[in-house]
Amino acid sequence: MEENRSFNRNNNRRQPEPYRINQLIKEKEVRLVGDNIEAGIYSIEDALSMAREQNLDLVEISNKATPTICKIIDYSKFKYEQKKKQKELKAKTQKSVVKEIRFGPNTSEHDFNFKLKHAINFLEEGAKIKAYVQFVGRAIVYKERGEALLLKFLKELDEYGKVEQLPKLEGKRMLVMISPKATSGSSSSSKKKES
Repeated sequence: MEENRSFNRNNNRRQPEPYRINQLIKEKEVRLVGDNIEAGIYSIEDALSMAREQNLDLVEISNKATPTICKIIDYSKFKYEQKKKQKELKAKTQKSVVKEIRFGPNTSEHDFNFKLKHAINFLEEGAKIKAYVQFVGRAIVYKERGEALLLKFLKELDEYGKVEQLPKLEGKRMLVMISPKATSGSSSSSKKKES
């Protein structure tokens, strides 16, 4: 029983190939595209022999088209480039961290400066900032104070970030969005700081 478990574990690690290659392509005809060949529709035998002549692989790029679209390429190099592209995409999506900073319409100068320091750190780390003034109860009558506070906040952060959205009232909240001006490449978005 223990042997079965380890066998299954090893089996689960190996993922199926994302593309069909060479003899695994079961179509009778394929559309060839790419470099070093004349694009067109070929029988599977002709396409495979063309790939063999170049010491490369016949790789199915899209099976949604009729006939199936294939390329003659070095499959291991192709897989490596695909993985690299996916990693880059993942890295880009992870970098867009949004940190929130909350103010009240009567925020003191000390609190303002404290939150400003946090905002500067967040922008230097490559995070975006969503800063807002929360109006509780009747505090909504101080909309002008909230707007002035956010405009002052934007002015103070001018050299660290660029404004994506000017003060905008949404319900009982007035908010602004700020994105970092330039990421130095050493963005440690894993560090989480509380404001």
